[in-house]
Amino acid sequence: MNAFIDFITGPMVWISFLIFFAGVFIRVFRLAQEANSKEKFMFSYFSWKYSLRSIFAWLVPFLPASTRQSPVFWGISYLFHLLLFMVPIFLLSHIVLLEESLGWSWISLNDSIADVLTVLVILALVFFAVRRLNVPEVKFLTRSSDYLFILIVALPFLTGFLAYHQFFFYRTMVIIHILTGELMLILIPFTRFFHMFLAPISRAYTGSEFGNVRQARDW
Repeated sequence: MNAFIDFITGPMVWISFLIFFAGVFIRVFRLAQEANSKEKFMFSYFSWKYSLRSIFAWLVPFLPASTRQSPVFWGISYLFHLLLFMVPIFLLSHIVLLEESLGWSWISLNDSIADVLTVLVILALVFFAVRRLNVPEVKFLTRSSDYLFILIVALPFLTGFLAYHQFFFYRTMVIIHILTGELMLILIPFTRFFHMFLAPISRAYTGSEFGNVRQARDW
């Protein structure tokens, strides 16, 4: 068991990051190739100014008109995506591990605040699952894999919370926490999780078209 834990906290971490970075690079490279071969015209009106304007406009909560039409969903969505990155990056236990392995460290969240934010992430995922079950137009488009992806995202937060408070089986929770975190990292380039990279690319494309061609805003 100790050898297994050493593996998933050592080599497997590096393997996960290697697959993640290699997968993201390949996906982005292929997208650029496809755009160059099929929609080369888009490069003629691409603009950093309008691309960044669109990206930052959509980062501002409720600035885009469409987000104000569903304030509850978009409010929870904004909060969820912010905390999804913020909690793991600024969690003290993660920073300590990083400092021990690479000597890197930065400011961390207070443990009590991290607890509250973790619970908010879990509740947001419950909201997304319930929404898929109850909103007809969303339910129609939902596949079983969508619930699986929600579970994969929820497990690192849930098991990390349970392990920190030493509920249930501590070692089991730690192992599941590590494995599901690595699994999510590996899956990002190959599943709909990749939208974290597609979203800014799409916004850059749309922002450039609206700004340079239509002389309008896309929000």
